[in-house]
Amino acid sequence: MGQTVVRSSLRVPRLATRDLTGRTLLEHATHGKHLLSRFSGVGTSPPVTLHSHLLMDGEWTVTSPGKRLPARLQHEVRVVLKTASGRTAWGQRLHQLELVATRDEHTLVGHLGPDPLRADWDAEDAVRRLLTRPERPLVSALLDQTLVAGLGNLWANELAFLVGRSPWTPVGDLGEAGVRRLVDRAAVALHHSATAPGAYQVTTGRAVRGESHWVAGRQRRPCLRCGTTVLVVGEVQNDPANRRTWWCPRCQPGPGPEAREGLRDGGTIRAAGVSR
Repeated sequence: MGQTVVRSSLRVPRLATRDLTGRTLLEHATHGKHLLSRFSGVGTSPPVTLHSHLLMDGEWTVTSPGKRLPARLQHEVRVVLKTASGRTAWGQRLHQLELVATRDEHTLVGHLGPDPLRADWDAEDAVRRLLTRPERPLVSALLDQTLVAGLGNLWANELAFLVGRSPWTPVGDLGEAGVRRLVDRAAVALHHSATAPGAYQVTTGRAVRGESHWVAGRQRRPCLRCGTTVLVVGEVQNDPANRRTWWCPRCQPGPGPEAREGLRDGGTIRAAGVSR
C-alpha cells in the first residue's frame, strides 16, 4: 500500500485501454472471495477500485525490482502493476475483473451477505438470511454468497460435520438457536484459520497431513471421530450450490444426497461406497 503505479497493463479486452498509471494504491479490502484494490484519484479522475475474484486458481505475485515472472507464466497474467519502488504485482488467472469508480463498488459486491472476516460482520443478519429459505439443504445454504460471504466448499462441508448434521439437512431444521450457533462457529473458525500460525484451513486442530480436515477430501477413509468410512458425492454440473460433498453417515445423521436441490425422485446418485 502507498505505492504509486508507474506502469499498468490490464490484459482483458474490456479493460485493455484503461490505465492506472499515476494512481496510488490506497488499500486492499475483501468481501467474501472478492478482492477490492482501491486506488487514489488522478487529475480530475475520481478514485477507482480494481475488483477481482480468485475463484479456485487465481493468485497475485509480487516481484522485486528488475525481476519478472517467467515466460512460461506470462500467458496467465491478467494484470501488471509496476510501482515507483520497482516492485511489480502480477495478477494471474484472475476472474470477474472489473474497474469501477470506488463510489460504485456496491454495484459489484452489494449483493453479498455479511462476511465473518470483515469489521462490519453482522451475525444476526447472517442468521436471518440463512433462515429465509428454511427448506434449503444446509451445505447449499452455506455456499450461497448472498447469505454469508466467504464460506467455500471446504468450510461448508466441515461445518456440517462440526454441527453433526447431514449436508442435506434443511437449514431450518436447526432452528434459530442452532443456526446462530452455526454462524458463530463459522466466524470463529474463519478467524482462527486466517490469524493463527499454521492453522490455515485446519478444522480438526491437527495440522498433520491427512488429519487436518474431518471429512473434506477424506472419501473412502475412516472418519477421524468414529471410524466409519467417509462418503463423497459429486457436484451437480454448473450448479455452485451443489459442489462435491463429503460426509460421515454415522456422525452426520439426516437426509442423504438424493435430497439435494436439482435432483428428482428416480435419479441415481453414486458415491464412494454408496449407491442410491
